[in-house]
Amino acid sequence: MATFAKPENALKRAEELITVGQKQDALQALHDLITSKRHRAWQKTLERIMFKYVELCVDMRRGRFAKDGLIQYRIVCQQVNVTSLEEVIKHFMHLSTEKAEQARSQAQALEEALDVDDLEADKRPEDLMLSYVSGEKGKDRSDRELVTPWFKFLWETYRTVLEILRNNSKLEALYAMTAHRAFQFCKQYKRTTEFRRLCEIIRNHLSNLNKYRDQRDRPDLSAPESLQLYLDTRSEQLKIATELELWQEAFRSVEDIHGLMCMVKKTPKPSLMVVYYAKLTEIFWISASYLYHAYAWFKLFSLQKSFNKNLSQKDLQLIASSVVLAALSVTPYDHTRGASHLELENEKERNLRMANLIGFSLDPKLESREVLSRSSLLSELVSKGVMTCVTQEVKDLYHLLEHEFLPLDLASKVQPLLTKISKLGGKLSSGSSLPEVQLSQYVPTLEKLATLRLLQQVSQVYQTIKIESLSMMIPFFDFAVVEKISVDAVKYNFIAMKVDHMKGVVVFGNMGLESDGLRDHLTVLAESLNKARAMIYPPAKKASKLGEMLPGLAEVVDKEHKRLLARKSIIEKRKEEQERHLLEMEREEESKRLRLQKITEEAEQKRLASEYEQRKNQRILREIEERELEEAQALLQEAEKRSKKKGKKPIIEGEKVTKQTLMELALSEQLRERQEMEKKLQKLAKTMDYLERAKREESAPLIEAAFQKRLVEEKVLHEQEQQQEIELSRQRHDGDLIEKNRLIRMLGNKNVFQERVMSRRQIEYNRLRMEREERINQIIMNRKQERETKRKMLFYLRSEEERLNKLREEEEARKREEAERRRKEEAERKAKLDEIAEKQRQRERELEEKERLRREALLGRSTEPPRTSDLPVGARPLEPVAAAPPNAIAPAAAAASAPARAKYVPPKLRRERTEGSGQAPPAESDRWGSSRQDDRMSQPSDRWRSDDRRPTFGGSGSSRSSTWSSSRIAPRGGSER
Repeated sequence: MATFAKPENALKRAEELITVGQKQDALQALHDLITSKRHRAWQKTLERIMFKYVELCVDMRRGRFAKDGLIQYRIVCQQVNVTSLEEVIKHFMHLSTEKAEQARSQAQALEEALDVDDLEADKRPEDLMLSYVSGEKGKDRSDRELVTPWFKFLWETYRTVLEILRNNSKLEALYAMTAHRAFQFCKQYKRTTEFRRLCEIIRNHLSNLNKYRDQRDRPDLSAPESLQLYLDTRSEQLKIATELELWQEAFRSVEDIHGLMCMVKKTPKPSLMVVYYAKLTEIFWISASYLYHAYAWFKLFSLQKSFNKNLSQKDLQLIASSVVLAALSVTPYDHTRGASHLELENEKERNLRMANLIGFSLDPKLESREVLSRSSLLSELVSKGVMTCVTQEVKDLYHLLEHEFLPLDLASKVQPLLTKISKLGGKLSSGSSLPEVQLSQYVPTLEKLATLRLLQQVSQVYQTIKIESLSMMIPFFDFAVVEKISVDAVKYNFIAMKVDHMKGVVVFGNMGLESDGLRDHLTVLAESLNKARAMIYPPAKKASKLGEMLPGLAEVVDKEHKRLLARKSIIEKRKEEQERHLLEMEREEESKRLRLQKITEEAEQKRLASEYEQRKNQRILREIEERELEEAQALLQEAEKRSKKKGKKPIIEGEKVTKQTLMELALSEQLRERQEMEKKLQKLAKTMDYLERAKREESAPLIEAAFQKRLVEEKVLHEQEQQQEIELSRQRHDGDLIEKNRLIRMLGNKNVFQERVMSRRQIEYNRLRMEREERINQIIMNRKQERETKRKMLFYLRSEEERLNKLREEEEARKREEAERRRKEEAERKAKLDEIAEKQRQRERELEEKERLRREALLGRSTEPPRTSDLPVGARPLEPVAAAPPNAIAPAAAAASAPARAKYVPPKLRRERTEGSGQAPPAESDRWGSSRQDDRMSQPSDRWRSDDRRPTFGGSGSSRSSTWSSSRIAPRGGSER
């Protein structure tokens, strides 16, 4: 790497190297100076160095060197003199463009030079061999060898300049100019691939600009000048994309323009919006989005009418006609009918994007087709007065297609109007931003619309019509095209028709059975049945809210308690997590402090090491300089010894002499010697030229005499060869005549043989044709049988499936009825059991009442009741529960141990006896309590003995218990059966 004290020295050195043909060394020297850190302050010399540097880069096609140099120069002059960078970049692009044009003109000149009459005379053997091997023409090879490298370098130049200027707010105009020139390059040479890459590069630059907003010199898009430059660039990009017919890239360019407008929230100039909507109409028309094409035309019409004051009446009429015809070109049925959910979602997203592009903000929750539709657009055109501006032909066509009912004469009345409309159009005189408006592009879609309207109106009048009659009614298309159009219409439920080619008729169906009115008939029927069921079986009245809340209140309280406990545990965990986080932060701070301390120590050590290394390098440099000085002194002494011209020897002080100056002196000495040698060679060449000219002057008359002598000899030889050729031709002609006379005898036999062969081949051909027709007929019959079998099988499978579904439904209904019946039987059985229990309780109450009356009667006759042990078993009284005195219970308890037959004892009396005896009452709450029943079920052996059916009594203090049947009670005084 060469080191220069001043930039002027580097420039002078580069010029010297260029003079001697060492351009690579000159470029390297300038590159080392530009990338050096010693010359970071801008000065005028650096600008001249950069001019020379870019000239060398262009001459040698070194794009990477140019990029590195421009980046370094941008760093130098970004804050000081940015105009210098602009001049250097302009010079760089001018040189690249000039070289590419020179290469292209050179290739064209070479192609014209090769355009001669006799190619074989001028072609060299190596050219012929190259053309046979490569298969390329002369123009292809010249383009590949001359034009393509320079075009590649020019494209790399544009990319380099855009990359350097992408974040420079002071050179936005130069960035826009470079982008425009790159667009024109792609347009001029039809470079579609490079155009896509260029659009992607500019798009990435804008996205990075929005992503990194805190950069120092980034452009401010909120400024009107910057926004206008970016919008102009995207507008030019959109124009070139449409001219190159790159419609996807054009759509992305439109989205870029819309994104810029949404980003800044400012409305651009009307002229730019006119170009925007004009290109949108082309894009939507190419993509067959006729609805959005019509809306774009409507927006364009509104802009022209509002902002273009120079708009003539003819131009306004032409634009309005385009709007109406574009709206009529939209198909009158919905293309999303019957689509899947995924397709509908994709279509909704696509519609939202395109609606945003034409200035409609839609709610994503609503269906966009309800807002943007053909009918709403036509009604808006009528309400906004667009229909009053159109031509009379367009107005008549609109009324015929939208409001008239002429099933027989519609096509005949529409056809002359379409013929007149196809001749309208041309370049707008006052709208230079608009493309040429031609109404003939809408004629095919209008013919299709007229066909659909005619089919719709004919289907309302006829049920069946012949195909010939329908074809005569539609002069636009053949019936095959009409059939294809009708298939789409039937698919999207616009009309209902069938084509019967065997009978040659078209059958129209009834759209009333397939209309949207019956789409929800099952839902309506279900709602009506639910209302009728609610009227027949009204729902039970709801209980009070308090009664509903009480059973679940404990559960709610429990849940709330658990929730509070969980919340408390979560809060405690969060506190612990916070404390742990604080501890971790303290540890991190400590570790960070230690790291910083360590880094500081390492930096100090590195600084000391770098100072030591620097002192070491300085010492080495001093040693190198001393060694070079010694070498220079030695070289100087040798030069003085070799020098022959001592009087002209340069006076050089020994202390100031360096190796570099000695090398320059040696180089200048070599140049001087070389120039003297060239002069000697020129003198020698001049002497040789004189000698050669003298030789040729002496030999010229001798050559002319020899040439005349040879001409005479060749003339005699030519006459002899011509005479021999005439003789040979006469002999060959006589032999041919003899051969013809010999072969003419076989002509008849040849004709007979030819007729025989042709007749045999004709018979064979007829036989093969008949066999082929029979085989085709057999195949047709087999296929008909297969289709019939398949239809029967499908009908059988469908019937079997319906039968199985019906059996399954009947089985489910039967199961439901069986469950209902079981539920009713269970309810009836429970009601009967409750009734039996109620009767039994009533019978017990009656028996108790009778026993009470009897005891009262007995107590009324005698004050002392008889002992129960003295009475017969069947005549023992049952004591009343409430009326028996306490002293009457003791004799009865004392007599309980006597053996007696079991008899019914009321529970209340039994409880009074137990209390009177001082024993604990049995564990039973009432006569039907759960504890007594459990005791009775768990200990049957305590109730009954196995040898007899009499009850078992305990001691005098134990309570007497007896068991009796739940279904039957023995009468008082009798035995139990």
